[in-house]
Amino acid sequence: MQAANLKVLASLGREELKKICGDSFPEWISFPVFEQVKWLNKQLSRLWPFIADAAELVIRESVEPLLEDYRPPGITSLKFNKLTLGTVPPKIEGIRVQSLQKSQIIMDMDLRWGGDPNIILGVQAAGFASLPIQLKDLQVFTVIRVIFQLSEEIPCISAVVVALLADPSPRIDYTLKAVGGSLTALPGISDMIDDTVNTIVNDTLKWPHRIVVPIGGSVDTSDLELKPQGKLTVTVVKANDLKNKEVFGKSDPYAVIHIRPLFKVKTKVVDDNLNPVWNETFHLIAEDKETQSLIIEVLDKDIGQDKELGFAKLPLIDLVPDTPKEVELRLTSLLDMSKTKDKKDRGTITLKVVYHPFNKEEQNAALEAEKRSVEEKKKMKEAGMIGSTVDALDGAASLVGSGVGMVGSSLGAMGSGISKAGKFMGRTITGNSSSRRSGSSTPVHPVSDNGS
Repeated sequence: MQAANLKVLASLGREELKKICGDSFPEWISFPVFEQVKWLNKQLSRLWPFIADAAELVIRESVEPLLEDYRPPGITSLKFNKLTLGTVPPKIEGIRVQSLQKSQIIMDMDLRWGGDPNIILGVQAAGFASLPIQLKDLQVFTVIRVIFQLSEEIPCISAVVVALLADPSPRIDYTLKAVGGSLTALPGISDMIDDTVNTIVNDTLKWPHRIVVPIGGSVDTSDLELKPQGKLTVTVVKANDLKNKEVFGKSDPYAVIHIRPLFKVKTKVVDDNLNPVWNETFHLIAEDKETQSLIIEVLDKDIGQDKELGFAKLPLIDLVPDTPKEVELRLTSLLDMSKTKDKKDRGTITLKVVYHPFNKEEQNAALEAEKRSVEEKKKMKEAGMIGSTVDALDGAASLVGSGVGMVGSSLGAMGSGISKAGKFMGRTITGNSSSRRSGSSTPVHPVSDNGS
């Protein structure tokens, strides 16, 4: 009987096995190049108390500044009150070696962690006392890319690069519980924390973004750091047949666009119009044309919180360098339509785009422009001109230049406080998997390549 069962299992294909195992399906079964590493998990269990202590320091020094940078409007303070990683180590389900070069080893690790950490966030809103919120039942499912930069000197590794692969998408599940209070004391706080966690993960940790950790003394890691690849010039032309969110009159729409959430820009508001024409041009910086996308949000300006009218997404990989393209995208209720039953038509948005790859001189100029843009946005936040560094800037206040552009990756935003932990060279941790910042949008009509 046992032999018969094994024979049946052996005959199952990859998709059948994934249906049986669900989210617990190990990547080394999915991909034969993944190898099991029981020996490594044994060593990890033995070393976990020491690794956990070091990781807690890294997280405090590197993630806490990000909580401040990505703090949502309405929240005046967001920081760790308590952070311990517990006694349960992560489990590495499998490892695959992607590349063996003279000076580098690139490997991917399929990691699962259902630990017992104690993480308490101190959340404070204007006019409210600080509310301690605990992240409970934390589970992590992801594939980590690790790049070892080799050297001839002991310990033979000069730097380590760490990132979360985008496919399969990293998943971080948790529940929130107020300590000594109720989450209802701060309405909407759960969604705010989920969005903040999602944004930090996607904008700082997900490949091509990465952490670069120098090993030893003074090490030149510039070749490992994420650099701007090119400039995306976007003209937001118009929208048609938007859904009306107003009881009296019509919506007052505006569009917000970004490649990374830290660098959002927005159009002017067109009052009382479901077919607005903007014709506004912006310049955004892309670090990885193969994996990044232009995200478009259309909102209704309103008293209090603005209403969402629709979302769209344009993968940069679809663009031919230095070739103007006009595209009309269908707006959807969420970027990932698999997570909603709302299939109603929300109208369309028309864009003109052109992607220009940088040469070395333009790349260096973009790096300097990025640093200035991040510092300026921090000053605007301190002056009360914006509520958060993830707020969208309008055309008049934006830091976008007409040359290489001043919107893109944040290379100067991390500060020197994480020198012990390494450098974050880029900006994305998905909170729960219901984020609307994923998926794709559907072109309505074939795209014209002549820019007309």
